[in-house]
Amino acid sequence: MLTAFKFIDRAVKKTLTAFCAVLLLLMVAFTVYTVVMRYVFENPPVWGDLLTVLSNIWLVFIALALTVRDRDHIALDLIYSWLPIRVAFVIQQFWSVVIFGLGIVMIIYGVEAVSTMGGKYWEMWYFAWEDGSFVYKPNYMPKSYAISIVPISGFLVSVAALASILEDSLRLKAGTYEHASDFDASEAPDPS
Repeated sequence: MLTAFKFIDRAVKKTLTAFCAVLLLLMVAFTVYTVVMRYVFENPPVWGDLLTVLSNIWLVFIALALTVRDRDHIALDLIYSWLPIRVAFVIQQFWSVVIFGLGIVMIIYGVEAVSTMGGKYWEMWYFAWEDGSFVYKPNYMPKSYAISIVPISGFLVSVAALASILEDSLRLKAGTYEHASDFDASEAPDPS
């Protein structure tokens, strides 16, 4: 069971990291293309800046989940190093629970925002699922597509926080628990 958990954890982390890399590459490509089209050919695309911003937003929200899972978020690492290991554990678990709650809030209000978001991006075409297949729509992408990352990221953040809580608890029980600043999830020994 623990082996399956670790396999899924690594696969999800690699997939999300690759997706972030693709989004970063797209941000650069959209920006370079827009700048060249604007200043060299004097014919910039109307969608260039928007796609750059949307790629950035999605990148940041997905990276948030990776940060939570790797425990790289802002923490009180200096204070943890001064505290007894069990006290530091309790404080870290508390913050992981708070982050889990943040993920739940992101899911709840993200779904509400996506379902009630009005308006469309006039400069964007998009694909929609209709009658069992994807259909090309030539214009007016709904703004809800752009913010749909909020509940997705909320789910990923919640799962990452739960995984950190579970992993830290197992490590404390096995006697291999380390402070977050000393911890690298990819190099961690098996707690069992």
